[in-house]
Amino acid sequence: MQTQSRRRFLRESTLSLAALATPLSITVAQSRRVERIGLQLYTLRNEMAQDFEGTLEKLAELGFKEMQFAGYHGRSPADVRRILDRLGLTSPAAHVGLNLLREDVDREIEIAGEIGQHYMVVPSLPGDERTLADYERHAEALNEYGRRAKEAGLSIGYHNHSFEFEVQNNEIGYNYLLNLTDPDLVAFELDLFWAVNANANPIEIFENNPGRFPMVHVKDRNDAGEMVDVGRGVIDFAEIFSHSDTAGIKHYFVEHDRPSDGINSVAYIYNTVNNIRF
Repeated sequence: MQTQSRRRFLRESTLSLAALATPLSITVAQSRRVERIGLQLYTLRNEMAQDFEGTLEKLAELGFKEMQFAGYHGRSPADVRRILDRLGLTSPAAHVGLNLLREDVDREIEIAGEIGQHYMVVPSLPGDERTLADYERHAEALNEYGRRAKEAGLSIGYHNHSFEFEVQNNEIGYNYLLNLTDPDLVAFELDLFWAVNANANPIEIFENNPGRFPMVHVKDRNDAGEMVDVGRGVIDFAEIFSHSDTAGIKHYFVEHDRPSDGINSVAYIYNTVNNIRF
């Protein structure tokens, strides 16, 4: 009973502090909200390495529902699934390095299936494989991985940074990936920070490619271009989220690549997103 009371106090105290700091302008008098807020666990990679299960327990206490993994810190798929089930969490997606898919895509499909995931998302491309010709090869590979994943009831996805939006010979690599991949085989996870950082307009991307984005990374940016906690920056998430039906968004994973205080940062972000109406 004392442990439960401590956990309840921790959650209520943290969220109360976060609520005091959340800008009132974030709350928009609209009818919808994100019902299942997720977290890309790269945000808490240090905490996860030190206390894998305890960190997930704190996140469940804060109210998070969906976990997107970026590595399992030596835990087996069965162990990860057991912990998630105990805490009432799910993991609909994970970031899976392109090198791992190249080495043994069937093994990665098996791991994802055992944990209960649906999307295996390629987080980035090697620095020396970013020419237009490389994008064509990557699109072909994503289609093939997508076919293999679909046979197991899963999907392949791709997560962007800013480099994909660089212009090469009047072409954009991100468009190559979108146009050369099969919508039935390859999904996309739009990282809102990196898209805006590249001067791309997320809403235009959604409108030009409807239904291709079942996932987004919810990350904020200040006027100086620095990554900040969601709610401390200038990205209009309510406006972006209002186009979720066009985009096809099912999963909203918040993230901060370099938080100054991991748990307090994600508590603030959770409260911010929980108050967005669109």
